[in-house]
Amino acid sequence: MYIPTTKEELLKLGWNELDVILISGDTYIDTPYNGSAVVGKVLIENGYKVGIIAQPDINSDKDIKRLGEPKLFWGVSGGCVDSMVANYTATKKRRKSDDFTPGGENNRRPDRAVIKYSNLIRQYFKNTVPISLGGIESSLRRVTHYDYWSNSLRKSVLFDAKADILLYGMSEKTIVKLADTLKDGKDYSDLRGLCYISKEKKEQYIQLPSFEDCKKDKLQFIEMFHHFYKNNDPITAKGLCQLQDTRYLIQNPPEFYLGSSELDKVYDIEYHRDVHPYYKKQGNIKALETIKFSVTTHQGCYGECNFCAIAVHQGRTIRQRSERSIIQEIKGFTKDPRFKGNISDVGGATANMYGYECQKKLTKGSCEDKRCLTPTRCGAMKVDHKPQIDLLEKIRKMEKVKKVFIASGLRYDLINDDKKNGEHYLKELVNHHVSGQLKIAPEHTQEKILSFMGKPKKEALTRFKTRFDSMNKKANKKQFLTYYLIAAHPGCSENDMENLKKYTSANLKINPEQVQIFTPTPSTYSTLMYYTEMDPFTMEKIFVEKDINRKQKQKDLINRQENYKKPFRQRRNNRR
Repeated sequence: MYIPTTKEELLKLGWNELDVILISGDTYIDTPYNGSAVVGKVLIENGYKVGIIAQPDINSDKDIKRLGEPKLFWGVSGGCVDSMVANYTATKKRRKSDDFTPGGENNRRPDRAVIKYSNLIRQYFKNTVPISLGGIESSLRRVTHYDYWSNSLRKSVLFDAKADILLYGMSEKTIVKLADTLKDGKDYSDLRGLCYISKEKKEQYIQLPSFEDCKKDKLQFIEMFHHFYKNNDPITAKGLCQLQDTRYLIQNPPEFYLGSSELDKVYDIEYHRDVHPYYKKQGNIKALETIKFSVTTHQGCYGECNFCAIAVHQGRTIRQRSERSIIQEIKGFTKDPRFKGNISDVGGATANMYGYECQKKLTKGSCEDKRCLTPTRCGAMKVDHKPQIDLLEKIRKMEKVKKVFIASGLRYDLINDDKKNGEHYLKELVNHHVSGQLKIAPEHTQEKILSFMGKPKKEALTRFKTRFDSMNKKANKKQFLTYYLIAAHPGCSENDMENLKKYTSANLKINPEQVQIFTPTPSTYSTLMYYTEMDPFTMEKIFVEKDINRKQKQKDLINRQENYKKPFRQRRNNRR
């Protein structure tokens, strides 16, 4: 079933009222790639009556009143992407299109969506049940954070939204506990994975520098962020407490991760993999084509790139689904008349982290003083691509499956480091799972910038490219690597981009086209560097380009065309 979004649907289900109403900045696609769909379905599986209102009109009551008022709580999300990132480019220009809006025009997602939606509820429902914020926009803005679009530090979004609760991280477990607690009339303030506002501080929690102290002193903000970042692992994390004006933000320790069987239950729920009919008649959804027949194999990422928010939102520990669950999901694809035999993606934040983890981390939590892969891979992280090799082989052999692609990110340094199965895995990729071009994300080639980014050294890239090209030659295939690169990252100058250009021309034999300007998003180390203009690990001053025109110039330097011949196939693909 779809999560109902109209009164007529409630009547057909025999529901007189709802326990929970979800509000989302995306249109409602019933898919495990939509966070609101997932938590809604999980709540329904646990016996709760749930409705959803997608992209409500914030200038009237026509949408927000459509389903009445819930008995337990409102659940508010900005969508799959922070609304400011969805609405503006890195140079602060308004985006014209939105892949998660019917018709594709960016005209339904408001700026700072969770604040607008929470205020909309307050406007039309006085003294209502608790408003709970969730999703990535809320998760990354749960403590004092730098906001690029206002160029200022902002308080927790809980304060600005005047909401009651904030569920952070992957909240499939916490949201059910919240519903159970509210149904029983109990206090929710001790639930893991939850933030709330209090008049009193919690003495046993880590006391973060206050909002005012962070505004006055960038060193205090750096100290605050270190505490925030280090307390995200459920096994080791302590609660956090931060004074914001006259009240305190309380962040309880994270909820424990779902085990494999628990994760299977989430993905074993039946999803339509389509837009709800109420919204489908309003126009096509571009994002659906990418996610309709894609499979998530795991959650989390231990890559910890400094510009990426996954570590803070999904966590640094891999939690994987069982082969049985993944195969069962794909069997569902084969029964869908729209399925033509092609699976768009099998992966996660980083596809080739499926199937293995650091055994020490699984029992003792993430290390406080070192990372799994940076500056080099920790010896405790034993790389083994065999589980994914076996999984992909089983999927390829399934009836009605013609082609299986891997479109998720890949850590090529892990493939290099896997002495036992890395070569086999690369061979499998080349022979079966690349659609003309394999996308990888070196982001840069200059050692200083790679260090600021938390990315592997360029030698890992050149080694992988050599192996990839050699493998394609042996297989008699004309396949190429597509490189994602970043301009204007903290520490990066025009000279660094010139050197990047020279390296890509001389060593990669390309004119890169997948180049983006760094966007400072909340709750990442790179954003901390951008705001403070310091390396937060050494406290040394670093250059940060903040002029929009010069940021664009850095991008233009790498996009400048050179006069050498590229293979015809690559030239053709680059024009797409």
